[in-house]
Amino acid sequence: AHFRPKRKVGKKVRRTRRNMTYTPEQLSDREQIRDAAMRYCYGVDRLDAEVMKSAYWPEATDDHGNFVGNAHEFVDYCMKAHLRWKWTMHSIYNHQIALEDDGIHARGEIYNISHLCREGTNTVDTWFGRYLDRYEKRENEWKIIERVCVHNGTQVMDSEPMRMQTSTYRRGSFDRPADGRPIGP
Repeated sequence: AHFRPKRKVGKKVRRTRRNMTYTPEQLSDREQIRDAAMRYCYGVDRLDAEVMKSAYWPEATDDHGNFVGNAHEFVDYCMKAHLRWKWTMHSIYNHQIALEDDGIHARGEIYNISHLCREGTNTVDTWFGRYLDRYEKRENEWKIIERVCVHNGTQVMDSEPMRMQTSTYRRGSFDRPADGRPIGP
């Protein structure tokens, strides 16, 4: 994988992250790429197709194992497939981003843990994996052009509710689907 910048050492090429200095534009690029990754998670968790699609270019591809094809079609697939869960939480960690020298392409690798609570139960399915991404910048906007979802493992847990008064809290599904609701209260 080519996720780290290369530095020549003699005749060998070594990948490194030490002493990396970024320009303000590169810092902005990296943050915009992270924003695209977070729009994906928010969109799928809130069943907000428009937000989820905004993470991808229209011709982007997504390989999620059981779906391989156009990313916008994958979003439509998710909006139906995720109805079987009363709530989901796609959490992303350790987002590695390698900006390419041309300033308009980048690659990324993101660790992902997703919790999906089955409708009508307290059973929580947990997914452990990674997203391998290619990003593209057009007119100062970064989006995913290719995503591959890697499966590392799963866990199923029958969760007993916490022993505290939770009846006055809003349920995790109160704003699902979000239907364009702004973030925040």
